[in-house]
Amino acid sequence: MRRGLYRAAALLALAAAPVWADVPPGASVEELLALARSGNPELAAMQFDAAAAGERALPAGALPDPVLRIEPRNVNNYDSDASPNLLPARVGSTKYTLIQPVPFWGKRDLKREAAEAAADEAQGRAAATWADIAAKIKIAYAQNYQVAQSHRFAREVLDFVARLAGIARVRYANGLVPQQDAIRAEVETSTMKGELIALATEQHHAMIRINSLLARPAAAALAEPQRLRPLPPPARLDYAALEQRLRDKNPLLFAEAAKIRTAEKNRELAYKNRYPDFNLGISPIQVRNRVTEWELMVELNIPLQQESRRSQEREAERMLDAARARKEATANQVLADLAEGLASLESARQVERLTATSLLPQAELSLQAALAGYENGKVDFATVLDAQRQIRKAKQDVIRSQVEQQVRLAEIERLLGEDI
Repeated sequence: MRRGLYRAAALLALAAAPVWADVPPGASVEELLALARSGNPELAAMQFDAAAAGERALPAGALPDPVLRIEPRNVNNYDSDASPNLLPARVGSTKYTLIQPVPFWGKRDLKREAAEAAADEAQGRAAATWADIAAKIKIAYAQNYQVAQSHRFAREVLDFVARLAGIARVRYANGLVPQQDAIRAEVETSTMKGELIALATEQHHAMIRINSLLARPAAAALAEPQRLRPLPPPARLDYAALEQRLRDKNPLLFAEAAKIRTAEKNRELAYKNRYPDFNLGISPIQVRNRVTEWELMVELNIPLQQESRRSQEREAERMLDAARARKEATANQVLADLAEGLASLESARQVERLTATSLLPQAELSLQAALAGYENGKVDFATVLDAQRQIRKAKQDVIRSQVEQQVRLAEIERLLGEDI
């Protein structure tokens, strides 16, 4: 019996596996973000660039490779009976020189620290790329949700108009309403069918935008979005707290700060170039089969081109000034974007609250009253259609406000470089 149960469970699992495998992604924005993080090629390229920049720190601070010089002397064996030769033991003497270039003290550390700062900048750029991609996915998902809800509202209106057309035909057959009511119902039905086609096209375009961000085929299937992300409470959207968080977390500001550190190290290195670099060498001299002499060598460059070095130092100073100014400009821009995003989010929240608690209930009551009045012959057909349009507009305004909040939230999170 146990063996039979195991076999039945295995068959059920095999039967269900293709169903699970065929379920398309897209029901939630979290699922789309996970797919983009693992498959977006633009993000992968930035991450590879950052990894490559990280590998430059060690070589930047390493000593240059030594140089080996071999000098056979008296290869023609002058003043001897031997014929010319190139073998070290058969010439007059051979000098071997091993030369190690040594930068002035502190230069290697500055080069390494500049390379590390450049690696941090690349990491910041990669984080900014992911923040942009994540914001685009969140916005595209919210817009796709809006289209799906508009499609659902249009279907509801189509069903309502079909029911209303049935009422109009019955009342026209009984001579209670003019034929124009039945014709107008058919016109309204055709209009809604055309709008459904337009919404299907818009939903297809939204699917293409999302698939492009996920590096999937353009026509790959996506599940219908089921829900919007919950909004954070107003207390977590305080400007002062988010401003400090933005200064600490914004990936572009992080990258600009790293660029400032790079410029600072390059400036210090430019001033260090006032001092000479060295070449240290040691030279054993071979005569026939033995080493008879040793030589030591110290070589240094003489920094005589002072005007050229002063120009390089001024260049480094201006590059540092430019990096600082660029960071300040970036900070001003992202703080302005933060303030604008928070204001727009709060405005959309208030519009949603007003529409959902006031306009929508009133529109529903108006529709019920108009429908009852039409059935009793107290109002005309146009009044019922206008009431239906008002309730549909109110529902669309609620969804539009919710999506606007999602868009603004995504932009704020892009500025922060993380979810709120």
